[in-house]
Amino acid sequence: MVNLRIGCSGFLYDHWRGNFYPDNLSRSLWLEFYCKQFSTTELNVTFYRLPEREVFSKWYLSTPEGFTFSLKGSRFITHVKKLKDCAEPIEAFFSRALLLKEKLGVILWQFPPPFTIDVERLKDFLQELKPYHMRNTFEFRSKTWITRKVFNLLEKENATLCMADWPEFLDKLPLTADFVYMRRHGEGGSYATSYSTASLKEDSKSIKAYMRQKKDIFVYFNNDAGGNAPKNAAELITLIDKKR
Repeated sequence: MVNLRIGCSGFLYDHWRGNFYPDNLSRSLWLEFYCKQFSTTELNVTFYRLPEREVFSKWYLSTPEGFTFSLKGSRFITHVKKLKDCAEPIEAFFSRALLLKEKLGVILWQFPPPFTIDVERLKDFLQELKPYHMRNTFEFRSKTWITRKVFNLLEKENATLCMADWPEFLDKLPLTADFVYMRRHGEGGSYATSYSTASLKEDSKSIKAYMRQKKDIFVYFNNDAGGNAPKNAAELITLIDKKR
């Protein structure tokens, strides 16, 4: 059975108070409220720093059965080390991430724009990830990575190309795994704009096509400004449900 997950990139935004979270709702109850609307979230905090073990345990215990967390991989690995000699930081990352147990969904590795193609380094990195038996998606910011050699390498390891709507990456990317990972950063990659119903309908068509191919699908809205992300995520869910 196809697993479809649609949610937001994070849930703890003060500017969502009043346009997503009720004004009088305690911040400590926001995750509980979020879980009543969505079945997944993508956490970007893990890109900047690794929260304490207790935080991961609390996330696990505070969410219902079947909820899924996707995590953004550490910037120390992707932006500082650029995948080189990363066995220790990878182990440190997963020592916390795996505390989410069966609720851990996909690990997102986002590369900086100056990080251009290095197939051997990517190959070595994928081998270092292998012992953790996780789904991995790669959000490349340089078009040099969009090559058949990279596609073949990802396909071999059941890793996927993140389908992010940056203006320079609007071309359809090949499917290289048994799952699809989509990030929506706002129209034109601005983080601040809301998506039109027409744009969301196009996404719903693509998602339905992936579902017919028996792909699991993860979709995250990262246009958090003004509470656009939860609004757009909810509308996309409605559009897909109408067509089922």
